Amino acid sequence: MKIDCLQYANWSEKIFRQMREGGLDGVHVTICYHENFRDTVLNIEKWNRWFETYPELICHARSAEDLRRAKADGRTGIIFGFQNCSPIEDDIGLVEICHTLGARFMQLSYNNQSLLATGCYEAEDPGITRMGRQVIKEMNRVGLVVDMSHSAERSTLEAIEISERPIAITHANPAFWHAARRNKSDAVLAALAESGGMLGLSLYPHHLKDKSDCSLESFARMAADLAERYGVGFFGIGSDLCQDQPDSVVEWMRVGRWSKEIDYGEGSASDAGFPPQPDWFTDNRDFPNLARGLAEVGFNDQEVAQIMGENWLNFYQASFGPKEA
Repeated sequence: MKIDCLQYANWSEKIFRQMREGGLDGVHVTICYHENFRDTVLNIEKWNRWFETYPELICHARSAEDLRRAKADGRTGIIFGFQNCSPIEDDIGLVEICHTLGARFMQLSYNNQSLLATGCYEAEDPGITRMGRQVIKEMNRVGLVVDMSHSAERSTLEAIEISERPIAITHANPAFWHAARRNKSDAVLAALAESGGMLGLSLYPHHLKDKSDCSLESFARMAADLAERYGVGFFGIGSDLCQDQPDSVVEWMRVGRWSKEIDYGEGSASDAGFPPQPDWFTDNRDFPNLARGLAEVGFNDQEVAQIMGENWLNFYQASFGPKEA
């Protein structure tokens, strides 16, 4: 099983075919950044049309079993996720509705303070809010995974503690390797691993040591260091691949509707657009390069299989359904 637990590409038949060429059995796709509930439903409608148009390539996956069927059929299972909590607006009842519509991941915040938690670009982090505590409880109940990829340190640690089910950080890297604002501290990684949570290693250049010039060996050795510290069972891939997106989409991701000014994200105007991907991971056809790199730094076949998808599949099996009584 090969799974990428985060992409936000400019979707097309070309990309769906590249997923098949790269052997992807499952991809978690972002269907919300700043959209409200109705706008998110419109995005789901787009995906429903793609499922109808390309049934030989992709299908909607709501469960681990759906992914197993997709693999058997030679298709890529598509898992819906939100990079913000905006689709639930201020209505906790929409948590269950979103899960019913197929959402399986929801970030509690995207860079900024939300009604639930603090994003990593805020100066102060007061932690999980009153509503946030209630929403986490409801997400646990229905099987909507808490994702803290863009959240600040205290909020992330509190989410791990408050959640009665393991959470995920679907796309980020260890700060011990590269100290980007979005990468995660040893304290977060240790708490995540101890609680049974999952980390998706990001291939987005701002999250990589040496950015676009990062080598496959460097990335793979980071994974080896991570496994040595916390075990091989708690991480996989969450590439954050934004293939074929115009640079204008970065403005939407960072600004949405909340500001008239351009937010330059990592800190300078030169970071305003999408950076070039490393030459060893430019699209889904390069997914086998990751397996090769992991093997070359000493992971055995079973460990490579875990990182390339089996760990995520096991997490999905335990996380996507209602909480057991």
